[in-house]
Amino acid sequence: MNKLPKIAIPGIITLIVLVVLIIKSAVTIDSGQAGVLYKTFSGGVVIDEPPMGEGFHIVAPWNKVFIYEVRQQEVFEKMQVLSSNGLEIKLDASAWFEPKREFLGKLHQEKGSEYIQRVLLPTIRSAARSVVGRYTPEQLYSSKRDAIQAEIYEETKKIVDGQYIQLNEILVRDVTLPATIKEAIERKLKQEQESLEYQFRLVTAKKEAEKVTIEAQGKADANRILSASLTDKILQDKGIDATLELAKSSNTKVVIVGSGDSGLPLILGNN
Repeated sequence: MNKLPKIAIPGIITLIVLVVLIIKSAVTIDSGQAGVLYKTFSGGVVIDEPPMGEGFHIVAPWNKVFIYEVRQQEVFEKMQVLSSNGLEIKLDASAWFEPKREFLGKLHQEKGSEYIQRVLLPTIRSAARSVVGRYTPEQLYSSKRDAIQAEIYEETKKIVDGQYIQLNEILVRDVTLPATIKEAIERKLKQEQESLEYQFRLVTAKKEAEKVTIEAQGKADANRILSASLTDKILQDKGIDATLELAKSSNTKVVIVGSGDSGLPLILGNN
């Protein structure tokens, strides 16, 4: 095998060095990510330019690129907090968030890649303790979960907005009370429900009784008015009218005028 010419050796070495430099200089940023450039010899973290976008990039081999997820993310947190009367409550919550893309350099420079543990989670825990401490266990168990969720969101957002983090939502997934307190609340709620049902039955029965009374009163008033209107003269006139109608009948009969009580005719027939 022929030896390589001496002139070829430096060329091969140069080529190898170039390949290594290109590999070291190549940076690929995936979808939903952005890069923060760190210039080793000229100023450190670049904060006065937009972060590097998706795709393939070539940077000087002595510089570095720190890649961040810039899509919405979710972080979960389990906490133990105290209610307004000092009882320990277990709270499961999660946060939807994303770093503010335009301030990604600032976020990296001031908070670093562990900004979730350093900023977001401690703020959520602090806000949750503050908010839950305003409510009783009964309120936490029943009607106030949405209000608690909204208040934790507002208090957390107020702080992390200035820390280059965009908070999209806080979700309170579960509120766990001590077993004895939970049972006591459930008994109380059951008793209240039974009381409401009993009151409803009383109101319904009262309304039904009032309806029957009104109907009976109406009938009594009608009978009283009718009795007051039926004088002897009216009854006599109606008797005469009825007699005349009977007299028109084809059946055999004898009409004796003025022989009945109160002067009404008597009708004698063959039936």
